[in-house]
Amino acid sequence: MLRPRIIPCLLVRNKGLVKTVQFKDGKYIGDPINAVRIFNEKESDELMVLDIDATTKLSEPDYRMIENLATECRMPLCYGGGIRNLDQAQKIFSLGVEKIAISSAAVKNPAIIADIASKVGSQSVVVVVDVKKKLFGGYEMFTDNGKKSTGLNPIDFVRKMENEGAGEIVINSIDNDGVMKGYDLDLIEKIRNNISLPLTVLGGAGGLEHIGQVINKYGIIGAAAGSLFVFKGKYKAVLINYPNFKEKDELINQYFKIL
Repeated sequence: MLRPRIIPCLLVRNKGLVKTVQFKDGKYIGDPINAVRIFNEKESDELMVLDIDATTKLSEPDYRMIENLATECRMPLCYGGGIRNLDQAQKIFSLGVEKIAISSAAVKNPAIIADIASKVGSQSVVVVVDVKKKLFGGYEMFTDNGKKSTGLNPIDFVRKMENEGAGEIVINSIDNDGVMKGYDLDLIEKIRNNISLPLTVLGGAGGLEHIGQVINKYGIIGAAAGSLFVFKGKYKAVLINYPNFKEKDELINQYFKIL
């Protein structure tokens, strides 16, 4: 039976693990390999690693780092950052990564999704959609770490990505990133109602109750978080953490009890 997934999302900059707030002020919090080892021990459902500099600097993906992460990781690994063509994607898969995440390249060249999906299968192709609220209502997509407005409506875009062959959508709220006050449920609702693909939500989780909220409402969904799994307490001390078996079962079982 398919079940909701609870997914730590790690941001990498200059080979170090960082955490941002609304895509700004990246705070260094440690070594990504050490974080992967801890998430291994805690048996997290999946892990997402995003190199937030690779795309903006137009650099190649850091294949050595990716290989080290994939070698260490004992859970499904999704990597994103700097992927602009099929050759890069295939090289990353050859290193042991299960999924690749594409954002800016999908905006510039939507056909890249169909290209990669036709070679490796849709289940391995994830499209990350970074979204901000518009001043007078609605939402707009941004790229380049939230710096570049695309003018695109995220609903239209995710529909296009589904048609191109994407296997999963990650919807990321820039406004809620690092704020830890809960997911943007209105945004999730709009996206969920317009695609049939697996959906993962990111941006805003500040407690397990926020994850429980989206699982209760949407069921089979990916609930991803950054700050929640790298900080602890009101002073945000750096501490890699993840729900234990009991906590995770309680979150997931809340949904299955109402089926």
